[in-house]
Amino acid sequence: MKIAIIDDFDNLASKFGDWSKLSPAQVSFFPDHLDDTSALVERLKDFDIIGIMRERTGFPKTLLSQLPKLKLLITTGKQNAAIDLKAAQSQGILVCGTNSPGHATAELAFLLILAQARQLLSNVNGLKLNSQWQVALGSDCRGKTLGILGLGRLGSQLAILGNAIGMRVLAWSQNLTKEACQAQGVELVTKNQLFAQSDFVSIHLKLSERSKGIVGATELALLGSKGYVINTSRAEIIDQNALLAALDSGVLGGVATDVYVQEPATIINEKLLSHPLALCTPHIGYVTGETYEIFYGEMIEGIHSFIAGIPMRVIAP
Repeated sequence: MKIAIIDDFDNLASKFGDWSKLSPAQVSFFPDHLDDTSALVERLKDFDIIGIMRERTGFPKTLLSQLPKLKLLITTGKQNAAIDLKAAQSQGILVCGTNSPGHATAELAFLLILAQARQLLSNVNGLKLNSQWQVALGSDCRGKTLGILGLGRLGSQLAILGNAIGMRVLAWSQNLTKEACQAQGVELVTKNQLFAQSDFVSIHLKLSERSKGIVGATELALLGSKGYVINTSRAEIIDQNALLAALDSGVLGGVATDVYVQEPATIINEKLLSHPLALCTPHIGYVTGETYEIFYGEMIEGIHSFIAGIPMRVIAP
């Protein structure tokens, strides 16, 4: 049995969990990311099991059909939109997952809100790069309005943090109810009201055909030249061309993003990285030691159970 653990950025996977439990199976760790399908096929064609980190690498039908030995795909997290589940099922490939605590992403979103409010990037860079003292004037978060786009598991955790610091918290999503908002101490508003009344809007929707591009030029203009948008969800939820145009024109105050259309993002393929009004982090919302303990520990457990003939945490099409 041959096992591949891919997209193991910084060679971290081997440090979490006891991989010796899978002996005598052979486990190979790959720290680099491959986009080219042919290169992926060449690397993975001889493996029976592939462990993947979130949605770093997609597994569409075109790739799966070229991996005849593959029996198990196991992803970190309870779901993975980058896997064609129906294609996997038709080829007899089982797809399993792990639990995902999620609070680390909500913590990062709140950190990015605080960083924008206090103009942290400008002040740090001014001092570090140019020996400038107090380059930019920040603002309090207390008394400001936080809009949350999607009050699910992560959005609800952010609402707790916003309320704790004394912010007014608003929320909107297509199926959100007044009762759900009241349970979180949050005001339910329309989408336009959320952008027009908020100082900060944080995105916590799942990417789907319904949510793709749901934040566009109209919403960004409503947020305004003193408003900030925070995205720790998926880049495609914001119309990226509209975002760059709003930043370039001064219609929007700024953006903090942890996610990009193409990842890993580079200066070559991502204009936001060099934009003076963008605070960019390298998709680290879930990248903490505590989260990795769960991800890779349960990946080992899931592989072991599959080999034993009792698969667990199966993800159905």
